[in-house]
Amino acid sequence: MAFPHTTTLVTFPSGTTEGSSTIVAAVPLPGGVIGVVTDTTPFHPLDHSWPDQPGDTGTMEFVNSSDFGGARCPIVDCVTGAVGPAGEFALGEQIPVRRGDPQWTWLAVHLVEFACAPAEPEALLGRAVVLRADSARRAALSAAHTGCHLLALALNEALAERWRKQARLDALGSPDFDALAMDGSRMDEHASTDRYRIGKSLRRKGFDAEGLADALGEITARVNARLAGWIAADAPVRVQAPGPELTARRRWTCALPEGAASIDCGGTHLSRLGELASLTTNLSLSGDGTELVAVTVPKRI
Repeated sequence: MAFPHTTTLVTFPSGTTEGSSTIVAAVPLPGGVIGVVTDTTPFHPLDHSWPDQPGDTGTMEFVNSSDFGGARCPIVDCVTGAVGPAGEFALGEQIPVRRGDPQWTWLAVHLVEFACAPAEPEALLGRAVVLRADSARRAALSAAHTGCHLLALALNEALAERWRKQARLDALGSPDFDALAMDGSRMDEHASTDRYRIGKSLRRKGFDAEGLADALGEITARVNARLAGWIAADAPVRVQAPGPELTARRRWTCALPEGAASIDCGGTHLSRLGELASLTTNLSLSGDGTELVAVTVPKRI
């Protein structure tokens, strides 16, 4: 199977969930699915190097009724794929390099149910299709992702007084606990879950964890109060992208009352904070004090 030599163009950063495209590659994959690559897509694929937001699901519909009866095929997932300098194809966690490596071609791969496609995947090449991401699921994931970034800024502020050394600062001028302690972040349709490692390395950087367990209730209240204020301000949100390529370095930006905030991000987001009725987090600390977990729940209007 020949793969394209150009990176997939994406429209999801602007909030798009539907678009017309042309199939440029198709390959059978385990699990009874075909990996379909189009030249352009509104689908957000799971990032293999930082898999925080799941890939979109939805449908692929053939434009011409003569193409397989104009079938509408379920897309059960969308993941990042890549083609190496020797023409080797790798998918998801099998990719041996970080996203954006210039020697590789980067692709959004739609996992389409096999029963909806012809026996020979090559017959799909050149077909015109309409791709539709599940807009309700996208909105829920976008709310969780926006909430994750707001939580990071509010938590940084609430923990600022615990730093005993100069540390890198976030966009609002607080020591960036979120970036320095982050151990993993995941979103689903209901919440974002962020895990922070509070170990020797963080303490050497100047973070004072003494009495953190006893202060956790007060810290949580301060974080939630800040989140409530930001939601009430209905600040606009957008994703800045220097280009349409899947590999473009995108940034989440939000015009908060305290100042414009910006964070590197490859996911999708709300367009305004006023789309949320509320945003609350629950903080918990492991028994040995080495892991702080934040579960942040957005409630959409």
